[in-house]
Amino acid sequence: MFQIIIKTTYDQKMDNFFSIKNETENIVRIELTNGEKHNPLSLQLIKNLTKALGDVSAQTKIKVIIISSEGPGFSAGHDLEELRQNKKNKVFFKNLFDECSILMQTILRLPQPVIAEVCGIAAAAGCQLVASCDLAVASEQSSFMTPGVNIGLFCSTPMVAVSRNISRKKIMEMLLTGEKLSAQEAVQFGLINKCVPLERLHVDTLNLAKLIASKPTSTVKIGKEAFYKQVDMSLDEAYHYTSEVMAINMMEIDAHEGISAFLDKRSPSWNEK
Repeated sequence: MFQIIIKTTYDQKMDNFFSIKNETENIVRIELTNGEKHNPLSLQLIKNLTKALGDVSAQTKIKVIIISSEGPGFSAGHDLEELRQNKKNKVFFKNLFDECSILMQTILRLPQPVIAEVCGIAAAAGCQLVASCDLAVASEQSSFMTPGVNIGLFCSTPMVAVSRNISRKKIMEMLLTGEKLSAQEAVQFGLINKCVPLERLHVDTLNLAKLIASKPTSTVKIGKEAFYKQVDMSLDEAYHYTSEVMAINMMEIDAHEGISAFLDKRSPSWNEK
């Protein structure tokens, strides 16, 4: 195991309930560690996760980030005890949901791809977290749901991320009924990439991360940014924008190296710093 290289400071008044470790020199795992309570996303945890992601991303050698969890579930969403304690505090709620939105958008804007490794149920904001990651691998026992309607709190912010992954009809069904989507259905509807036996979850996720980490950093960074920018553009705008992106990409050393390596029938030597 590589030495942990991430240096960051958190609010020490509350438990952080996550750990950071290097899987390889280029891959970092951020693991939610409050498995006994199904990894609720408190306000402080959300803030600390956002900061941790920024700190990890700033490390030039890091090429892929994995978000996983301990315990039987990935995340049950927002901390309901915290919501009850602040039941008459609208300012708190606005801050909570704003910070959660910042966390989800931070994941999209990181230059590194982020993979969700889902070991069990992902509900409400937990499902939102999975949907916000670039890729997701889940165990066959996993399930996904937006059950807020069952407790009088419609999953309005989670639906932003989830509705950008699956069809309108399916997400409306999930939102209006609160029913679960199985891991197999989640693959079918595009919420996750694949489901695997639980005993293979860690190795299969890591293998996917290693495959992505083997690609040139500059190319992956350009591609991830371009994907999220073009996806909501009109067809004409998207082609105009991506034509410019590809022209810029062609100016990169790695593009010239990759083309030459292919033509010369050799392995490329990427320009990694």
